[in-house]
Amino acid sequence: AQDIAPPAPAVDRPNPETPADVPFTVLAPAFLLSELRGAFIIGFVVFVPFLVIDLVVASALMAMGMMMLPPIMVSLPFKLLLFVLVDGWGLIVTALVDS
Repeated sequence: AQDIAPPAPAVDRPNPETPADVPFTVLAPAFLLSELRGAFIIGFVVFVPFLVIDLVVASALMAMGMMMLPPIMVSLPFKLLLFVLVDGWGLIVTALVDS
């Protein structure tokens, strides 16, 4: 219901009484918006911990004076370890199925 509300005024029709009365011109954009919202949430939840790992590793390398060592070489194993430890594939698949 909340996903159908934003596209409904764009079609210039009154609100439908039953779910079967929802026209395709409202249903398709509502579905697209709900899938995009789910994708952005999953992307944000996956991206933020990896960004934190990158920042911590880059700061630690700079503090130790290792400016020539690429931070990605050090942070990639930590990212993979984090992904495996929190069962990343299971969480992503669960989030996709629930959305």
